[in-house]
Amino acid sequence: MEENLKRLNKFIGETGYCSRREADKLIDEKRVTVNGAVAEMGTKVSQDDEVRIDGKLIVEKHEKMVYLAFNKPVGIECTTNLEVKNNIVDYINYPKRIFPIGRLDKASEGLIFMTNDGDIVNKILRARNNHEKEYTVTVNKPITERFIQRMGNGVPILDTVTKKCKVEQISKYTFKIILTQGLNRQIRRMSEYLGYEVTALKRIRIINISLDVPVGRYRDLTDAEIKELNTLIEPSSKTEEASLPKVEAPNKSSNRRTFISKNDPRFKKRGGQ
Repeated sequence: MEENLKRLNKFIGETGYCSRREADKLIDEKRVTVNGAVAEMGTKVSQDDEVRIDGKLIVEKHEKMVYLAFNKPVGIECTTNLEVKNNIVDYINYPKRIFPIGRLDKASEGLIFMTNDGDIVNKILRARNNHEKEYTVTVNKPITERFIQRMGNGVPILDTVTKKCKVEQISKYTFKIILTQGLNRQIRRMSEYLGYEVTALKRIRIINISLDVPVGRYRDLTDAEIKELNTLIEPSSKTEEASLPKVEAPNKSSNRRTFISKNDPRFKKRGGQ
């Protein structure tokens, strides 16, 4: 029976109602019930359970999932909160309930995925999955070689140092950068730390998908793109632990211990019985 159960946030995500991260928030807000009882974090459910959000019955979907590549204009908010003016859901006005994977700042434009597949959202968003995101960035003054080097080697922002990344100058005021992490307003903060102000920012690639539609338009990902995308993110951890920072291993040169097996001739000399 246990193998037929799945975590509640995963169940909700797979219905296309929202992402698993958003489902966790709904559960925490006590807005989700299972068989009439208020659900708790970590609850597991089966297909026979009755899951409701704000009293509305939620059922598993078996229809084809939606995967869109959308070119977000400047001024659109990447939120599913329909009360927010210029929210991305109302702007696209897609006939099915969909939500963005990650976000782009309101002042930025470019590629963002829209889907109703909560599972793929969870895998792509994990901080340690090292998925590439590529941007073109325009700044307010001439770019120097030192600026490019420092951006690429890591910049101290938000109580951390950004990961090393690929940075390439395109023109006097524009550069290209490829990130594998997604700190809040990362590129803008990095540039600001080095004395530059970002005047335009566009995301042109996420993993294997490049931006190829006009501003404000979207297209369906092809079956081949979806297959390749799933292959590339398959090794990605889908657990909450994957979003936590890695803990550095102790220095092996200090307090080193050598462990030997019971079959080793030295075992009894170390006090073994």
